[in-house]
Amino acid sequence: MSGAAPQITRLVGELLGGPLPVRLRAWDGSESGPADAPVLVLRHRRALRHLVWQPDELGLARAYISGDLAVEGDLAEGLRAVWGAVREGGLRPPTARSLVRDRTGIRAARTALRLGALGPRPPRPRTEARPEGALHSKSRDEAVIAHHYDLSNDFYGLLLDPTMAYSCAHWAREPGSRAVREDGTAGAYGLHDAQRAKLDLICRRLALAPGMRLLDVGCGWGSLTLYAAECYGVRVTAVTLAAEQAAHVRRQAAERGLEELVEVRRLDYRDLTGDGSYDAVATVEMGEHVGDAEYPAFAALLHRMLRPRGRLLVQQMSRGSVAPGGGAFIEAYIAPDMHMRPVGDTVTLLENAGLEVREVQSMREDYVHTVRAWYRTLQERWSEVVDLVGEETARVWQLYLVGGALAFEERRMGVDQLLAVRPTAGGESGFAESAADRFGAQRVAA
Repeated sequence: MSGAAPQITRLVGELLGGPLPVRLRAWDGSESGPADAPVLVLRHRRALRHLVWQPDELGLARAYISGDLAVEGDLAEGLRAVWGAVREGGLRPPTARSLVRDRTGIRAARTALRLGALGPRPPRPRTEARPEGALHSKSRDEAVIAHHYDLSNDFYGLLLDPTMAYSCAHWAREPGSRAVREDGTAGAYGLHDAQRAKLDLICRRLALAPGMRLLDVGCGWGSLTLYAAECYGVRVTAVTLAAEQAAHVRRQAAERGLEELVEVRRLDYRDLTGDGSYDAVATVEMGEHVGDAEYPAFAALLHRMLRPRGRLLVQQMSRGSVAPGGGAFIEAYIAPDMHMRPVGDTVTLLENAGLEVREVQSMREDYVHTVRAWYRTLQERWSEVVDLVGEETARVWQLYLVGGALAFEERRMGVDQLLAVRPTAGGESGFAESAADRFGAQRVAA
């Protein structure tokens, strides 16, 4: 059997218990596998060494991010084919015991030696996170947040829509459908429309009105903070650990004349004070970073910040019902220490803290559209992205966005909006009976 690709294909098939769902092209130009499948390109023997030393998802990610492995054609289709083969075809990595028992390990070692794949452990890509300190200590949390969110405001400004919302949008219409906006302009319904729809939905669910006080925990680049202040006349306290985000929100508030309405605090949520002084609290895709053991205290803090009858809106990712999302790649490159749980478990945690959960809305399909929109922008502006953050980081984001869209599409991950209230001592929630009254927020600007 001549060429590296056929040898690798045969060996991997033996190791996984079934044929590879992709076509391989090796560094020597040889190819093997289905002609109509996505093409996995092994540019260097080092790609195999990544897998020898780390024979799992993380090893594949390191090979791709370092440029030793590439995918020709649609990256999403390649990942979908591999995941489908694992889920439906029963492909499973071998155990150490089975390698010895079946002598597969001996054959694998001989083939790897013949192909020149054995050698020292390849260096980890520089973009891989290396968090230090106790799990969810304040210093470690700050470093983890900086790893992802302080990448570059220019990068996020290029990738995201003009609101700078880095969270799931609310697609009130089908992507690309014709929409007439409040200012009278018409066009294809896109990411910016969907993000504004999400921000408005949050404000309406919180029943915001001029003069109310809103606490935005994990404010990001201030999309909700600025929208609530500008469109609903709300006084907002915005909290973030990321220096780049805090600076951006302050600049935007000054440029828009919102300095009297917006206060930005760069601090850990655990250092928040002002018990019972907020009419509403929102935390949009920040709870995933809190940690499992720390979440009860986080929920208690959200309860404590609200006045009686005050409302809470939590938008948060969850583990899906089919198989959990996240995984080694996300942990190493995107969000170290992130924890997701089934949405029902989060409801229980909020209610254990004394909050009454009134509504839960799944937005899983919305995230598929949102992440795909980000990925299209990444691909369309690839050269600008590489100039800003380098090719290695750009490849991290390719894997992240493609894998994320698939995780939501396949129900391995979800995202939900949870609306809760802090009842009075007598159990009163302040919620009106009708949905129209319940979402009766008051806008002050278009």
